[in-house]
Amino acid sequence: MPNPMLLLVIGIVIVALIFDFFNGFHDAANSIATVVSTRVLTPGLAVVWAAFFNFAAAFIFPLNVAKTIGKGLIHPDSVTEYVLLAALIGAIAWDIITWYFGLPTSSSHAIMGGYAGAAIAHVGFGSIIYRGWTETILSMFISPVIGLIIGFILMTAVSWIFQHAHPGRVDKYFRKAQLVSAGLYSLGHGGNDAQKTIGIIAILIFTYQKSIGQNPQDIHVHFWMELACYAAIALGTLSGGWRIVKTMGSKITKLKPVGGFCAESAAALTLFGNSYLGIPVSTTHTITGAIMGVGSTHRLSAVRWGVATRIVWAWVLTIPASALVAAFTYYLLRLFIKG
Repeated sequence: MPNPMLLLVIGIVIVALIFDFFNGFHDAANSIATVVSTRVLTPGLAVVWAAFFNFAAAFIFPLNVAKTIGKGLIHPDSVTEYVLLAALIGAIAWDIITWYFGLPTSSSHAIMGGYAGAAIAHVGFGSIIYRGWTETILSMFISPVIGLIIGFILMTAVSWIFQHAHPGRVDKYFRKAQLVSAGLYSLGHGGNDAQKTIGIIAILIFTYQKSIGQNPQDIHVHFWMELACYAAIALGTLSGGWRIVKTMGSKITKLKPVGGFCAESAAALTLFGNSYLGIPVSTTHTITGAIMGVGSTHRLSAVRWGVATRIVWAWVLTIPASALVAAFTYYLLRLFIKG
C-alpha cells in the first residue's frame, strides 16, 4: 500500500509546479509585452522566444535565490507539508485573481506572502526569519526604482548617441537589438522566478525526510527539481497571459523599439544582479519601473500615472492578501485533517 505521506508530498510537488506554471503564465507579459507592443515579434513568436530563455536560465544562474526561499525566510522547523500546500494555494489564488483583472502583480511576492501566512497560522510569528524578510521588503520598493533609473539613463544615453541619426535607421537597428534585450530579460526572469518554486520543493523534501526519520543535515536542491521548475515556468510563459500583456505593453506608456530595448536591458541588469545576490526580487516590479523610466525621458505625461498607481496598489496588497488566503487555507486544511 502506498505511503499516504509520500502521496501527499508528490501531490504538493505537483501543486508547486502548477504554481510555477501560473508564474510563467502570469508573468509572460513581463517578458514579451515590450517586444510585442513595438511589433518586433508577433505574440506567438514572442512567447516561444521568452520560454526558450526562461528554460535556458537553468544552466546559467547559481541557486542563490532558491537557498533564500528554502531557509532564509521561514525557520525550517516551523514548516510542515500542509504549511507548504496552503502557501501554494494562497499564491495561486492571488495570481488568478490579479490575472483576471489584468494586474501585473508579483508572483514572487504572492508565494512569499502565502508562505509567511501559512507558517504564521501554524505556529505564530516566531516562524518568521525577520532578517531575511528585510531584503525582500526593501526589494519591493527598490527594484522598480532601480529599473526606472537604469531605464531613464539608458534611454537618455541612446537618445544622445543617435540624436543625428535618421529615425528609420535607428528603428531598424533597435528592432534587431530588442531581440537580444528581450532574450536577456527572459533569462533573468527564469533565473530569479523559477528558483522560488525550487526553494519550496527543496524545503518540502527536507520536511518529508525529517518526518520519516532520515534527519537530513541541510536543505538540498536536486537536479530534477531544477529541470521540473524551469520547464514549468517556460511552459507557463509559452501559454501567455494576454490580459496583462495589454497593460504592460501599451497602457503604461507607448514604446518604440529603442524604448523597448532600453526597458528590457534595464530590467535584465537589475534581475541579474539580484539573482546573483540571492534576493528574490519581483520581475514584475522591475520591468514596470524600467518602462516608466523610459517613458519619462520624453515627458512625465508620457507615463500614464493613473494606471501605474493602480499597479502599485496591487503590489502593496500582494503579500498581505496572499498571506491571508494562505492562512485561511491552512485553517481549512487543519479542520479537514482533524475531521
